[in-house]
Amino acid sequence: MADPMTDSPRPRAVLAGMPRYRPGRPPAPVAGRAAYKISSNENPYPPLPSVLEVVRDAASRMNRYPDMASVELREALAQRLGVGPDWIAPGTGSVGVLGQIIQAMCDAGDEVVFAWRSFEAYPIVVTVAGATAVAVPLTADARHDLPAMAAAVTERTRVVLVCTPNNPTGTCVGAAELRAFLAAVPRHVLVVIDEAYVEFVTDPDAPDALALLRTHPNVVVLRTFSKAYGLAGLRVGYAVAHPEIADALRTTAVPFGVNSLAQAAAVASLAAYDELEVRVKELLAERSRVEAELAAQGWVLPRSQANFVWFPLREDTAGFADACEAEALTVRPYGVDGVRATIGEIGASDRLLAIAARWRARSR
Repeated sequence: MADPMTDSPRPRAVLAGMPRYRPGRPPAPVAGRAAYKISSNENPYPPLPSVLEVVRDAASRMNRYPDMASVELREALAQRLGVGPDWIAPGTGSVGVLGQIIQAMCDAGDEVVFAWRSFEAYPIVVTVAGATAVAVPLTADARHDLPAMAAAVTERTRVVLVCTPNNPTGTCVGAAELRAFLAAVPRHVLVVIDEAYVEFVTDPDAPDALALLRTHPNVVVLRTFSKAYGLAGLRVGYAVAHPEIADALRTTAVPFGVNSLAQAAAVASLAAYDELEVRVKELLAERSRVEAELAAQGWVLPRSQANFVWFPLREDTAGFADACEAEALTVRPYGVDGVRATIGEIGASDRLLAIAARWRARSR
């Protein structure tokens, strides 16, 4: 008699132990309370009318395949960033482009170094590609330990990921320390500077990744339209890299992966950046208000350069998340490390601040 355990298709064994990506959950309804989801780093504003109109027009042609080469989008990005179109590699969000990078650069057993805790898709994308994840702990103040990351590079290392601002802690690496890090990393190792939240950075010491890219052939800059541009539902991101690397990334992309609506919306968003920048500034003002109030309550949190704040709650992580959910507010818990809360609607911020104040009062 056939054994179903041996005579049926079986997924790769590595999948059984691979971490799963857990998206932010919407809040459960609570009677008499408006519900707020600040568990995903979404832009709370609706699409700009001008962008929405372009998407509606593009939808009338969705029976046709999109431009597989994303020519118009690459040209628009090239003009804004001051590089050639051959330096741009689009993909399905920055995480999709990250997958293209790992597939282009890594064979089975090759190593990818990144900080931890950082973007939780990193170990997933690395493991799926058959590469080996090398996680280097953050410093005590929730920042990348770049000297330790440089020391973790071995002869098997092909890629290093630097997430700045870091998700979920919101901290940035400094310009000088990043330059020193690049000097310490072998030139054949690709250094990916993941700038998904770059539009929210106000720290004058933050690095100019595009300037570093121009002088370092082993640097790739990774960005997205999901956060500041508010196109999370359309899934479009891109890498900026020297042409040889960018061509490799386009080679590993899923054919027609960036759909026609996403391409049209991204191009329109670049044209409407002045309008979008007003929204970014409003979110920055709200971030400053939230951080100032939390500091007044006695919280000691990492300085955020993103559109969220990080509570390093350790063993109290689940309890704080439960307290928020009880009041129709979902935040993002990370094991026993802490909670990330997105800066969104003012009502959501006010509720977060009220819960945080009561939590602090109980903890004293």
